[in-house]
Amino acid sequence: MKVAAAQFAPTADAAANLAVIEEMARDAAAAGAELVVFPEESMVPSDADESEEVPLRELAEKHWPAFLEGLARIATTHGIAVIAAGFEDSGEALPYNTMAAVDASGEVLGLYRKMHLYDAFNYKESRKVQRGDTGPVVVRIGDFNVGLVNCYDVRFPEFTRSLVEMGADLLAVSAAWVKGPLKEDHWATLVRTRAIENTCWVVASSLTTPDCIGMSMAVDPLGVVRAALGEEERSMLVVDADKDRIDRARTVLPVLRNRRIIIGPR
Repeated sequence: MKVAAAQFAPTADAAANLAVIEEMARDAAAAGAELVVFPEESMVPSDADESEEVPLRELAEKHWPAFLEGLARIATTHGIAVIAAGFEDSGEALPYNTMAAVDASGEVLGLYRKMHLYDAFNYKESRKVQRGDTGPVVVRIGDFNVGLVNCYDVRFPEFTRSLVEMGADLLAVSAAWVKGPLKEDHWATLVRTRAIENTCWVVASSLTTPDCIGMSMAVDPLGVVRAALGEEERSMLVVDADKDRIDRARTVLPVLRNRRIIIGPR
C-alpha cells in the first residue's frame, strides 16, 4: 500500500487549512497513495487562541464538526483515506487533541484523543487541552492495521507496543514537533526506534510552523528511512509500505516472539 505523509504550516484560518489538506490529499491520491497522514494541529495551530483572542475550546466547538465533515468529503472526493488531527470539544473547559482516521468512502474509522500531553521542555500542553482516556486506537485501512500516535506519544514505547499488540503493523504519527536543542535528533531517533523495536512501518508527519521542525519521514520495519522531508513549509512524501517487508523483518528479527515479560517483586 502506498502511504503519503504531508507536512504544512496551518494558520488560524480553519477553512484555509482544510483547503490545503484537500490539495495535498488530491496530490497524494494522484501519486497512487491509499492513505495520507497529516500533522497534529492540522485544523488550527494550538496558538490560534492567542491570535483569535478566544479560548481554544471555543475554536474547537466552532471548527471541529466542519473539520471532520471536511475530511470525510475530501476522502470521498479523492478516493483516499485521511488521518489528521485537530481540537475536539470535550464538553468541558478544555478540548481534546484528537486524531481522526477517515477511509476513502468517508467513514470515520476512529477518533484517538491524545493520552500523553506534552508537559515537558518548559511547555504545559495540559493547560490547553484535556487528556484523552479512551485508550489506544487501531483502524483498518487497506491491507494494514494502522495505529494512531499523536506526537509526544512516540516517546512512550509501551504505548506503541500496545498498538502492535492490538494488531497494528503500521504506526501513523501526527506531530507538531517543536524545535530546540537535540529535538531534531530525538525525533529521528524515536521514530526509527519505534519501527525497529516493533518491526513495523512508521509513517510520521510533523508541522512546519516557525516553531516546528517538519522532517516528516517513513521508516520500514528494520529501521531504514525509506523517505524523508526536511524543513520545506509544504511538501509530501510517498512510500510503498510493503507487508512482505514486515514478514521478512519479523522472521530475521523475531523480537515480538522472543520477548519475555518480567514482573518485578511485589
